[in-house]
Amino acid sequence: MDPIEPVHGTATLLLIAGAAVAVLLFLIMKVKLHAFIALVLVSVVTAVVAGIPVADVPVALTDGFGSTLASVALLVAFGVMIGRLLEVTGGAQVLADTLVNRFGEKRAPLALGVAALIFGFPIFFDAGLVVFLPIILTVARRFGGSVITYALPAAGAFAAMHALVPPHPGPVAAGSVLGGDAGVVLLVNLPIVIISWYVGVMLVSRFLAARIMVPLPDLLFGPENGGQDADGEGATKTIAPPSFALVLSILALPLVLISFNTVLTTLITEGVIGEGNTFVDVLVLLGNTPVALLITLLVAIGVLGPRGGRTMSETTSMLDASLAPICSIILITGAGGMFGGVLRTSGIGEALTSSLSGIGVPLLLQAFLIATALRVAQGSATVALTTAAGLVASQAEGLGDVQIALLVTAIAAGSTVLSHVNDSGFWLVSRFFGMDEKTTLKTWTVQETTLGLAAFAVAAIAWPLAGAL
Repeated sequence: MDPIEPVHGTATLLLIAGAAVAVLLFLIMKVKLHAFIALVLVSVVTAVVAGIPVADVPVALTDGFGSTLASVALLVAFGVMIGRLLEVTGGAQVLADTLVNRFGEKRAPLALGVAALIFGFPIFFDAGLVVFLPIILTVARRFGGSVITYALPAAGAFAAMHALVPPHPGPVAAGSVLGGDAGVVLLVNLPIVIISWYVGVMLVSRFLAARIMVPLPDLLFGPENGGQDADGEGATKTIAPPSFALVLSILALPLVLISFNTVLTTLITEGVIGEGNTFVDVLVLLGNTPVALLITLLVAIGVLGPRGGRTMSETTSMLDASLAPICSIILITGAGGMFGGVLRTSGIGEALTSSLSGIGVPLLLQAFLIATALRVAQGSATVALTTAAGLVASQAEGLGDVQIALLVTAIAAGSTVLSHVNDSGFWLVSRFFGMDEKTTLKTWTVQETTLGLAAFAVAAIAWPLAGAL
């Protein structure tokens, strides 16, 4: 649903948005109301108070809810089933052991983060987090301590790549709107991602993990090799774990398929490849994230399912049981998208950014502040990226390619900070790693903010140098 013509002034809309977030946090953290119920309730009230016509409120609610579920539900479901297969058969343990043996116990979080940076080049944040979930949790179970020691470096790496580096849609769209070159954006932002991830994620996660204890969640883990079988019937089976090469191949399969989609879509958008090529269309379809994960799940069922003599019926029962814990995750994530959708439809984000676009500050800082305002107001990083780019595009005329790339960096940095309750990614991280809302604000929100600030700081330092080129 498109944004409505605001019926309130900017100040009133901002007060409504702030009050909505405050009430939501109060209901969840103080009243202990279930997050899904609280999100739906606050979304309904906010829609009415913000001036969305009563007849249009159901559409505003279901648009945000449905669009979020469309992008998240299949990924989470397929990903958790793949993860459960890897965990039950010992595949996740094999991969975790190999990583740890190569890097050492003390460098396990660094190893997970570096691997996520590499895998995050073609794969989106939510899909990457789902695929990496069994490895993160297996390493955390092996060494103990706070699970965020291992979760935040990897999750932050996926978030950094998704926000800053082509061929992800946000930076590609922003670069295109600003008239930049996607290749230059890629070359400029890759080193910025590495620096900002290490400073804003790796170092910060160490600081947070030393002070905040988050126990290992039971989302994925059940009886493992040699214990009660996954169908819960008490059968004991000794299963020889799969090889490292096999596990790596299974994890690499969706990454390869998604790479086809991401790269080919970018080439089509840039006009390098013409539309209507059947072979290209088939590769793009196979690389669509849900389709890629479905193919990977079928391969995993065929390769890992029969290990230890497990029948297809037993494998199906095990996969069915793996879905139960994620129903709440999917619903809460969808409701978070509903809340963000209501804020977008009400015109809150648009009103805020229109008032900021003429504040008379330097262009790079202005771009960062506008993107930050959009991010805080409506939650979606991609929406913040593309909208902020459009608002500053007229001021980017005459800039060189490197400066445009740094402008994209500043916008992406602003669209990353302050992830909170209107961001579906906030709820994914919260529920995947068993954190309540307060803990997620103290960890994930803080880390996303330091990541964005680090990226903006690097861009600000490089800006005068780029202007001299």
